[in-house]
Amino acid sequence: MDNKFSNIKERILYAIEYHNDTKEDFFKKIGMTYGNFKGSAKRTPINSDAIANILSIYKDINPDWLLTGKGEMLKKEYDVQMIHNPSYREPLSDEEINLYDIDAAANLQTLFENRQQNIIGKIKIPDLPRCDGAIYIRGDSMYPLLKSGDIVVFKEIHSFSSVIYGEMYLIDFSIDGDDYLVVKYVNRSDVEGCIQLTSYNPHHQPMDIPVSSIRSMAIIKASIRLNTMI
Repeated sequence: MDNKFSNIKERILYAIEYHNDTKEDFFKKIGMTYGNFKGSAKRTPINSDAIANILSIYKDINPDWLLTGKGEMLKKEYDVQMIHNPSYREPLSDEEINLYDIDAAANLQTLFENRQQNIIGKIKIPDLPRCDGAIYIRGDSMYPLLKSGDIVVFKEIHSFSSVIYGEMYLIDFSIDGDDYLVVKYVNRSDVEGCIQLTSYNPHHQPMDIPVSSIRSMAIIKASIRLNTMI
C-alpha cells in the first residue's frame, strides 16, 4: 500500500493525512508552503533540512520509506526510544520491568507504595538503565515525541534535590483538591517555590506549580510505541 507514491512529496502528504494534521500547521513547522507540493512543484527536490524536520516531527515514520518509497511507512512494530541520556554511565539492567495499570493504582504515589499490585505485564529491554516500572500514558501534551497509548519506562525520584532540570518526568501532584498525573519537561521557574512544567506540543502552554504540591516524581528513561496490532 505504501509503495504507490511515486515521489517523496506525495509520501509527505500521505504522512500528514495519516497523522490527522493540518497542512498549514505542518508546512509552517518545516519552513515550506502547500504550494511547494501542488502541480508541477511536486517534481522539484525537497531540501535536506526539511526532511530532517519532518523526521523529527513524525518519529514513527520509516526514513527509508520517506526517502525512497521502499519498505513500510511506519517503523518496526515496537519502536523503543531512549528518552533520558545522562552524561554519566548508569548501571545497566536486563531485568524485567513491571508494566502497571495506573488507572487501577489511582496515582503514582499509590503505585510506588504498593509495587506488587496492579501489575498487568512485564517488559524487558536489553541494556536499559535501572528502572522501577512502566505505564501507558494518555493525552497529547508531549506529541509527537510521545502520544496517547505509548508506554513510558520510569525511575522513581526520592528527593527533589535529585531532579535534573530539562529532563522529562512523570509528576503526580495535587492543586485545590484536584489530582494530576502528567508527563512534562521539568524546568526552573521564575516563581519562588515553584517549578515549571513544559510540554513538547507547542499548543500546550508552560505551567508553574508549587513544589509543595508534588506527591511523587519519576524520571522517564525510555518510551515504547506500538505502531501496529498485526
